[in-house]
Amino acid sequence: MTYFRDLVHPAAGTALISQWITGTSERTRAAADAVTEEWAAGEWPPALLSQHVFRATDGTGLLFYAQWTSDEEHLTWARARRGALVSRVDTLVPGIERPGLHRTRLHRSVVHDDGGRPPGALALTRTTPDTAPGLLAAHIHLTKNGEEPFVIEEWSDAASFEAAVRPAARTAKRYTLHHSFLNTHAG
Repeated sequence: MTYFRDLVHPAAGTALISQWITGTSERTRAAADAVTEEWAAGEWPPALLSQHVFRATDGTGLLFYAQWTSDEEHLTWARARRGALVSRVDTLVPGIERPGLHRTRLHRSVVHDDGGRPPGALALTRTTPDTAPGLLAAHIHLTKNGEEPFVIEEWSDAASFEAAVRPAARTAKRYTLHHSFLNTHAG
């Protein structure tokens, strides 16, 4: 698995985090493939720096992590183009739930183990983690008002994550990278 810190674009003015609930492994795979095909075939706006699609390891959904130069650029694109992209995916996989988009900024990254071993598990939580065996890094994102944290954690393996899950983080979900798009024409 790729290090999350290698996915962070230095010119990102905003990081968008969203989840799609698909319900089953088959629907999750179909939605991930459909989104991947749409992005691969579409014209990339210059302000979109990267788009990463992750599949939930329990098969229930997707996590999207997109980096744009600014919120304004994303909103301009979303008003003009997002509907068509989502409509085509919904035709192939109807009934996807989309609880919402979170506009964040990477606040800080804490690397606990820089020993060169790649992560075996990635998790999204809403609480900042304590140091635990197997926790390699935590990437803390805050919403624009600074009140809501989203933490992307890198773990050495799934067993370490499961052993360390805190009661407050029971909603934490594990993901695996499905596909990354990098805008090679972006600054």
